[in-house]
Amino acid sequence: MGKGGNLSEGVVKKILLSYTYVAIWIFLSFTVIVYNKYILDRKLYNWPYPISLTIIHMAFCSSLAYLLVRVFKLVEPVTMTMDLYCKSVVPIGLLYAFSLWLSNSAYIYLSVSFIQMLKALMPVAVYSIGVLFKKDTFKSDTMGNMVSISIGVAIAAYGEAKFDTWGVMLQLGAVAFEATRLVMIQILLTSKGITFNPITSLYYVAPCCLVFLFIPWIFVEYPLLKDTSSFHFDWVIFGTNSFCAFALNLAVFLLVGKTSALTMNVAGVVKDWLLIAFSWSVIKDTVTPINLVGYGLAFLGVAYYNHAKLQALKANEAQKKASQAADEEAGRLLEEREGENGAKKNESQG
Repeated sequence: MGKGGNLSEGVVKKILLSYTYVAIWIFLSFTVIVYNKYILDRKLYNWPYPISLTIIHMAFCSSLAYLLVRVFKLVEPVTMTMDLYCKSVVPIGLLYAFSLWLSNSAYIYLSVSFIQMLKALMPVAVYSIGVLFKKDTFKSDTMGNMVSISIGVAIAAYGEAKFDTWGVMLQLGAVAFEATRLVMIQILLTSKGITFNPITSLYYVAPCCLVFLFIPWIFVEYPLLKDTSSFHFDWVIFGTNSFCAFALNLAVFLLVGKTSALTMNVAGVVKDWLLIAFSWSVIKDTVTPINLVGYGLAFLGVAYYNHAKLQALKANEAQKKASQAADEEAGRLLEEREGENGAKKNESQG
């Protein structure tokens, strides 16, 4: 009973921590999305330079992470070779750069609500890429579920009042890069034997992401900004926005590192519904009945997928416990047998 009680207490504590990570990530993600939309939208703050905004975020994150690790020494850096950095961190930095660039660009062309509907494709992308990288196994019923999610998103897109093809392509590209990044983070944290905390994750990944963003910025946005003499850097707007982005980056690495990409997908569904409601009620974006029907279908598909994954995890955990119990029982019997043999040997010698 004592062991069972301790196990239950540990499970409850783990669940509470997981919900805390999820709540923090949802709040910060919600804040950053709405804040970025406000800055990038031509009808609001009217600063439509997504690469520049992302560069500001990454420069802020890199600088703050450097101060925490190297100057104030609040966190110990990870021992990392150049070969390991190039094979592990550089690909994540590249994927992160493209994901942020494309996702921020989409807010110029699409509404917040429609972007969240398109993000319902994230489990489809994560599962497909997980199979590609052999982090997941292909199953026909799971793939059928992925098709149902895709159909739901297609219906939502069909009912979109302000459909923009270029904006949809940007968001779909962002989903693909983000899904790949999530899988690669799991590989980096588990398969490579590297232990990253949120700050060291940013310390290594953010500068790499910044370099990759700087290359397209020189050719795409720098000429436009150079000709915009009326622009003055608003320290309050961009400072608070960058701080929110820094906190979100910590929350993402914390959530994926302490739980899994699956947990992040489940939390993302809740966040998307909240953003759709906020977009419709506060921002006054147009949400049509066909939008909701399509996203509702996609939501059911995502919920079923997450439920199936959860059941599989529970089954694996039960199997491990049964195997552990069998090993303990075998060990106990072996000890008893050795004890009996020892007693017989002593009797024969006596």
